[in-house]
Amino acid sequence: MKLSIVIVSFNVKYYLEQCLHSLRRACRGMEAEVWVVDNASADGTVEYIKERFPEVKWIGNAENVGFSRANNMAIKRSSGEYVLLLNPDTIVGENVLSGCVRFMDAHPDAGATGVAMLKDNGCFAWESRRGLPTPFTSFCKMSGLGALFPRSRRFGRYYMRYLDKDETNRIEVVSGAFFMIRRQALDRAGLLDEDFFMYGEDIDLSYRLLRSGYRNYYQPLNILHYKGESTHKSSYRYVHVFYKAMLIFFDKHYGKTHCWLAPVIRMAVVARGFLDLCLYQRKRLLKWMGGGRARRQDASFLFLGRPEAVEVACALGVENRLKMDFVVADENTKPDGHLDPSVVLDGYDYVVYDTEAYSYERILDLMSRGSERKSLHLGTFSLKTRNMITMTRIYSMEESGHVV
Repeated sequence: MKLSIVIVSFNVKYYLEQCLHSLRRACRGMEAEVWVVDNASADGTVEYIKERFPEVKWIGNAENVGFSRANNMAIKRSSGEYVLLLNPDTIVGENVLSGCVRFMDAHPDAGATGVAMLKDNGCFAWESRRGLPTPFTSFCKMSGLGALFPRSRRFGRYYMRYLDKDETNRIEVVSGAFFMIRRQALDRAGLLDEDFFMYGEDIDLSYRLLRSGYRNYYQPLNILHYKGESTHKSSYRYVHVFYKAMLIFFDKHYGKTHCWLAPVIRMAVVARGFLDLCLYQRKRLLKWMGGGRARRQDASFLFLGRPEAVEVACALGVENRLKMDFVVADENTKPDGHLDPSVVLDGYDYVVYDTEAYSYERILDLMSRGSERKSLHLGTFSLKTRNMITMTRIYSMEESGHVV
């Protein structure tokens, strides 16, 4: 077996379904297996996905055992030369997996590789490549020095913005949302540390791979990461779990050599966590008051797809009282999609693509290029599922207007 893909799922059945559809295309011509570990979802994930993806191998947990432990359960039972840890709220381009595997084959020094993650508006997510959160690097990030000097190799090392995002580069930390690991390197460095319930486990494993003599890389291959739908990031719980993970990492790797810094680091982490929580609540308040992005009921959608997809999407739009305009198009007739000069983008908040009319690779490329012109958020539609998916809402014939 060349590649084992491991996905940990928790109450995100529609995002998982979309992810698995993209993997079916990306795995064509490859010897690959897909494992889904469900952490006691209450939304009917197991029954829903099993019926539609009989090829997927399942592990069902009676309780939420956390991200690290769930991944380890599947890793132990998988057999691939490479193991890919993948979030369910992702869309993988058709050429991403084959490109990463070719790179790993050609670079035996590579312990792991990550890719270019895009946000739902097509912008590059800087978490795609990071430096190790050493005490100094962490200080620069939390103090704001990294934001003031983002391209400095000294102060801006956390997000490594001084590296060209369009080129392959050596990095230190690979994101857990897409983390392809050489099995031999994983055997040497060890599995994910289960002390990390969620967050921080990717930093810890990346560091242990480096200490085992391997190098970590970044590949300019696009995936979409909705960032947070797989973990239901929310206010206090997110802040608490994330910053607790940062403290676990510091204590594990720097606690003895920098014991004098421990009280300072702890105070800084708590302070930064409190600040992030306040900013998060302020953002929610502004959205509620109408000061943020357009309210959901006022959002407008531009749909591009085949005539049969337009017909079903139109009915879905009417049922949910959505403001939608339609363009009959596919990758052959309008290869530039919403960037085609004939398409007027004024007034739209979302561009929705028929995923049978456009490849995922093309959609992600168009969103990436379009982010420089106008900030449109991505929606996807499939006749196979009859669902329209955005980062904040699922429009489904099965569950009309389902909010996540």
